[in-house]
Amino acid sequence: MLAVPGASTHAYAELADQIAEATAESCPGVEIRIGFLDGSSDLLMDLLAAEPEEQSEPARLPESIAPSEPERGDGSHRANGTHRPGHSHRSAHSSPEHSAPPAEARGGVNGTGIVPQAVIVPLLAGAHPDFDRRVATILSQVPMQVMLAPHLGPHPLLAGALHDRLSEVGLARASRARGLNISIGSNGVLVIADRGPQAVADAGVTAVLLAARLAVPVVPASLGDTDSLRAAIERLAEAGASHPAIAPCVIGPETNPAELTHLSSALDAPCAAPLGAHPAIAQLVAVRYGEALARMSTVSPR
Repeated sequence: MLAVPGASTHAYAELADQIAEATAESCPGVEIRIGFLDGSSDLLMDLLAAEPEEQSEPARLPESIAPSEPERGDGSHRANGTHRPGHSHRSAHSSPEHSAPPAEARGGVNGTGIVPQAVIVPLLAGAHPDFDRRVATILSQVPMQVMLAPHLGPHPLLAGALHDRLSEVGLARASRARGLNISIGSNGVLVIADRGPQAVADAGVTAVLLAARLAVPVVPASLGDTDSLRAAIERLAEAGASHPAIAPCVIGPETNPAELTHLSSALDAPCAAPLGAHPAIAQLVAVRYGEALARMSTVSPR
């Protein structure tokens, strides 16, 4: 199940469908459900509160562990799969060293060997104090056995996706070896996370990877945090980057686009688009799902 911040508006429902369909191509046979945290339809709470079908016996793991981790963010790692909007999906879990919250199984995978009925993946590039808290609250109130996966980042694929978004609006060259396009006037990148100190820490890992690709200073900051933004601008200036471009390290539904527009105007800095349905997002959902299966297989009886 994809846990999507915000409400099921037309734009965000379409975005979630695109990500789910692309994920299904890398996870053959896996059904996908999309649950929103807000609004009046397709709510995550309603999906999890529904009585599970045919769950008299514990679920069984697939014979093969799903997709190995792709190295590129260009959509090249895909296989045939199925996607039914509004239906079930098992998603993922990141490695424990990541700063995202640890994966957690409700109902026994940590000891009793019962495989969860679903894996919940927050559709977030990094930590988000509000949405993380709300997802945890929802999961504490439902009877379904689930595993909560960490966020999609930090991960090298996100750095590649940010590079692509910058290049799409002429702020960086498509070739990672050629670096930032100085004809635009930008000489650094401000990677924007939404929001809080942990989100900045997550985005900081991605910023380091992006700096290696672009060969210019790249610094993370938290949207809506004046002190964080000021400190990031000062760090860029100290590194010689007086005219940064903005790279939102957000997928989209979790962020008010007006805030990005305001920030771009206030800093007089060009801004790339959010990550949205970039192929790297679906790849990361598939990767996290594969990691979740691997984790379950180590504690579940054969």
